[in-house]
Amino acid sequence: MNKKEQYVAAIDIGTTKIVAIVGKKNENGKIEILGLSKALSKGVKRGVVLNIEETVNAIQTTVEDVQKRSGILFSEVFVGIAGQHIKSMKNRGYIMREAYDDEIKKEEVFKLIEDMHKIHIDIGEEIIHVIPQNFIVDNETGVKSPIGMCGRRLEANFHIVIGQVAAAKNIEKCIRKANLTVKDMILEPLASSDAVLTDDEKEAGVVLVDIGGGTTDVAVYYDNIIRHTAVIPFGGNVVTKDIKEGCAILQRHAEQLKIQYGSALGDIAPEDKVVSIPGISGREPKEISFKSLAYIIQSRMEEIIDAVNFEIQNSGYADKLAAGVVITGGGAMLKHLPQLVKFKTAMDVRIGLPNEHLAGSAKNEINQPMYATSVGLIMRGFEYLDTYKKAFNAGNSEEFVKPRAVTDENHIEEEEKETFVTQPQEEEKVSLTEKIKTMLSRMFEVEDQPITNK
Repeated sequence: MNKKEQYVAAIDIGTTKIVAIVGKKNENGKIEILGLSKALSKGVKRGVVLNIEETVNAIQTTVEDVQKRSGILFSEVFVGIAGQHIKSMKNRGYIMREAYDDEIKKEEVFKLIEDMHKIHIDIGEEIIHVIPQNFIVDNETGVKSPIGMCGRRLEANFHIVIGQVAAAKNIEKCIRKANLTVKDMILEPLASSDAVLTDDEKEAGVVLVDIGGGTTDVAVYYDNIIRHTAVIPFGGNVVTKDIKEGCAILQRHAEQLKIQYGSALGDIAPEDKVVSIPGISGREPKEISFKSLAYIIQSRMEEIIDAVNFEIQNSGYADKLAAGVVITGGGAMLKHLPQLVKFKTAMDVRIGLPNEHLAGSAKNEINQPMYATSVGLIMRGFEYLDTYKKAFNAGNSEEFVKPRAVTDENHIEEEEKETFVTQPQEEEKVSLTEKIKTMLSRMFEVEDQPITNK
């Protein structure tokens, strides 16, 4: 990286929120977030862009705001991709080398990885990531980096992430219409993993569960290598929908109920407390008990956890995950969720905060589960730049006001919230080669707010 200041900008396009973020690395290698802005996402469903215009407007709003806040002008961004269309598969490839005594070079490893981009996939799909898991040189297995070794046959096991071409193109189109260029597209569970998981957890074996608004992302690590990825096509929004339908109330009231008074465990919710919901269009207020609310939430969260459990079993590493489960994303802020996950999975559980690699004055404001993907995208961006020693297209701060405190938590334009009363009864796409180099170098959204009691 150059001696002069190097910045990275990223955009997290979620189902319930769109986040624009810009950061830099300090002298200790920690990430300092210089600006963050978020806006409601109305054009995305289950991680897939369905309304280009609304998504572009939200991106432009957040980008303009974050540029003013940070004083950094940028035209290239790293973008996350998720959605129910994402799937993964395993594959194995090999090349025969002509000279047994020559050292294995980077170019040969690149060729092996590039061959994986030629495998047969369904029409309308494209390969997003090819991640080497381990290499085999002749009969020597478990090699993490074969460069410099000698051998006749070079083999590797790969984890391949596949997505729909149309979904990726729509994301690119939104970024382009916002007068920006996509520097690289990154699978969101990989970004979230970078932000919240420790190296020890990745070595011991861990499952990352990122509960967003429209999707729940899963990533399984063991021995410092990504072993399995999946995107489950529902998240926090289905919980809100169940509350809305179960209690016959408005969507915004259901969301506020979930955030302020919701719990993932019905058995421990107080029986003698109710919450009063304003009636629709002047009708009589409706009273809902805390216990009924908790049971509605618990039943849907159990369904999500069951789907996560299926993916854990499907990974083949269910018996090797000594570090258990780390939950993050906006949905992780639901009260008593770690206890429910622990009960259903029989594994240790913690909430993942993106503070592992953060520094600077903005650390406390950014250190929330809902920003895990955003911070991870910034980290992946710096890894990309470090790999190629490339400069990022960020301008100077002369055109903007002096940078100020990072984020206004209330920037998002929300509908006015009614007051609930609680009472006792009597919450530019990069080239293929560059993508390969990035993968080789690694080897290895529900718009929720903190739950508060009134």
